[in-house]
Amino acid sequence: MSYSTFGLTGLSFLDAIDAVDKAGYEGVELAFHRRQFNPFDLDDESLAAIRKTLTKRRVKPACIATASHFFTPSRPHEPSLLSPDLAGRKRRIDLIRRGIRVARSLRVSLVTFGSGFLRDEHVASPLADPREILIESIRECLREIRDDEDITLLIEPEPGMYIETVDQALSLIAEIGSPRFRLHLDLCHAYCSETDYGAALGRAAPMTRYLHLSDAAAGYNLKIMNDGKHAVQDPDFASTLVYFQDTADFLLVDREHPLYFCDQAPSNTRRERIGELLHQGHVEKPFQRISYPDLYAGSSVLDDEIFTYLISVPGLSFDVLERARPIIMYLRGAHNPPLVDRMVANTLTGIVHFHEIPGKGTLDFSESFRVLSANGFSGYGSVELYHHVQSWEEALSESLRHLSQCVA
Repeated sequence: MSYSTFGLTGLSFLDAIDAVDKAGYEGVELAFHRRQFNPFDLDDESLAAIRKTLTKRRVKPACIATASHFFTPSRPHEPSLLSPDLAGRKRRIDLIRRGIRVARSLRVSLVTFGSGFLRDEHVASPLADPREILIESIRECLREIRDDEDITLLIEPEPGMYIETVDQALSLIAEIGSPRFRLHLDLCHAYCSETDYGAALGRAAPMTRYLHLSDAAAGYNLKIMNDGKHAVQDPDFASTLVYFQDTADFLLVDREHPLYFCDQAPSNTRRERIGELLHQGHVEKPFQRISYPDLYAGSSVLDDEIFTYLISVPGLSFDVLERARPIIMYLRGAHNPPLVDRMVANTLTGIVHFHEIPGKGTLDFSESFRVLSANGFSGYGSVELYHHVQSWEEALSESLRHLSQCVA
């Protein structure tokens, strides 16, 4: 069992390693962070200090995580390995290659990354093949690994990302065709993205070299879509927040709460379109108009949840997602009685992508570990709880307590 320093960013890096060691974990994931373990600040002296600390502790380094959130706090995951802009891709490639060099220095055998999201730039450039871009970027990263060293680069599927599911990751691994490129499986992500979770774990296990562990539970599944032919989702799968580009208004297609968020009253043409969309969503109630300027847009205790949700929505600009934020806050009751009493999700299963302390959700870790072991997985499982930085002591102890009961 291992614990990621990404959940301990309120401590100094060496204190984070000490905390994981004292808690009784066997491994520690060393995660890049702007304020802690920043690869652009690491020099020979700081790497030597980390090596010395690890040598004196029982805990062993499990993996180098190259931090999808690293560059811009307000736009995490960007730029990515599939960014249309070559300059952006090169920034991410450089970060991952630095991860490989740090792994070499600290004698760590695994380095992990995520694919990134299809953003509005991809929608605007349909001739650019994101898969080809991603494959070339990964191959560029792999060129950093020397023939004589034991380092494996891992891809981590994530809800909403271009590589979101186990099968997408396995297909990519097969196409890359390198023994130095394998799968990093996050059980929370798989729980969010796999309609047959157990079967997916079984398929993933032979290619999996590393696990992330956190809990999760079902929420209110909501898709944000541009108005168009296929804007409205199956209402049994998810509600839909339809964005109208000409007015920057939104329509919530929801059986219980059909709402039109706008600056001005909708035109007759817009009313007709609203009627069509509500019919597609099997909504029988008349819609209610909500004044967008009157929505609360300040901070709240729901900020973490809503931010995590919004950055997982692909295909839309960050400006559109930011404009949607007060609407999500309104639905969740940030400053008013809530219309939705569950956390908001943007996943293939309705499970919320929000990393909870193991034991606080509905994920069956015992069965997950059994399936993975039976199908050939052996390696570290690292608890990743970046949503619990403030309660890190509870997260450290409670995670180990619960997971220790789940390991055969």
